Amino acid sequence: MKPAKIKWALLGGGADSLIGIAHRIAAGMGDDYQLIGGVFNSDPARALQFARDLGLDTRRTYADIDAFISSETALPTGERVQAVTVATPNFLHYGMALKLIQAGFHVICEKPVTSTAAEAIHLAKLLKSRQQVFAVTHTYTGYPMVRQMRAMIAAAMIGPIQKVDARYYQGWINTVIHDPAARKSVWRLDPAKGGQSCCIGDIGVHAFNLIEYTTGLQIEQALADLGTLYPDNQLDVDGSVLLRLGGGVKGVLCASQIATAEENNLSVAVYGRTGGLRWAQENPNQLEFLQEGKPLAVIKPGHAYNLPEARAATKMPPGHPEGIFDAMGNIYRGAAKAINGLPVDPGAYPDIEAGVRGMRFVEAVLHSSRNGNIWVSI
Repeated sequence: MKPAKIKWALLGGGADSLIGIAHRIAAGMGDDYQLIGGVFNSDPARALQFARDLGLDTRRTYADIDAFISSETALPTGERVQAVTVATPNFLHYGMALKLIQAGFHVICEKPVTSTAAEAIHLAKLLKSRQQVFAVTHTYTGYPMVRQMRAMIAAAMIGPIQKVDARYYQGWINTVIHDPAARKSVWRLDPAKGGQSCCIGDIGVHAFNLIEYTTGLQIEQALADLGTLYPDNQLDVDGSVLLRLGGGVKGVLCASQIATAEENNLSVAVYGRTGGLRWAQENPNQLEFLQEGKPLAVIKPGHAYNLPEARAATKMPPGHPEGIFDAMGNIYRGAAKAINGLPVDPGAYPDIEAGVRGMRFVEAVLHSSRNGNIWVSI
């Protein structure tokens, strides 16, 4: 018998939020969650209108997180919200997550999970003594072919790993950064709101996460060269990073938000002694399998030949493309199983440790670049 729907709330993610609609669709895919309310906008009037548009009870739409926590925790256990998604700008993540954990809510948080590694470590320590689920929406881990890639590497289908290569190229900041006034209006370029890093913290951390997720190895050291393009721009918009992983494996990670005309070009390649695997986010339903002396093989989702991890993440028959909403939906589904106390496969959703690792990587890369491009341990 399927468990009752998890009563769920959103912080941020209102009418003008791109990521908000992604979270709402993802949460609805497995029919595991019911959106109850939340704090949808810093403007209470806009938040209430958003709730009305969705047909929600406006009494469960709150002006701020403190009002949300106070009102929801006063309700009987069976009525109150159980899980909350933090989909606000970066600088709000830590404070909101901390309050939610202390109030007993399960948390699903956008990345970067905090503004500093110390904050992420604090959350991780707090969660160790509590029976609460904390998921980080490293969405790309939810794609079936990424999970196929992870499973194939774990099954030694490419042999011992020798080289990794991850890239994440976008061009959207190129359209604003050359205008001094325009670049000052972008919150991701504002350290007070975006945090310590723009490019590496926003997209480079996704490439970092995919390397560790697919290979099962930890990146141990990084040597970075970051660029801001203009002296008065405080945060990085481009970066190249050399990597040293466990077992003596070497790699490279490149990320840029000034790669002119690029859209969302994230890719990861892992090369082993007997074969290699390549996956690209803009063509997510194909995983390329390279083997010595054999033709290139293309693996696609929905087939019986996929490994169990990929089959469990696939909702449609072969030939029916699955995309970004489906990938995030797999993370929400994994978190729902954990919230309901059901068995959860490793890799079903990124947890707080993925958030900690991401922030450690960001700070190591910044330290490396600022101190003469030196090797820094993560």
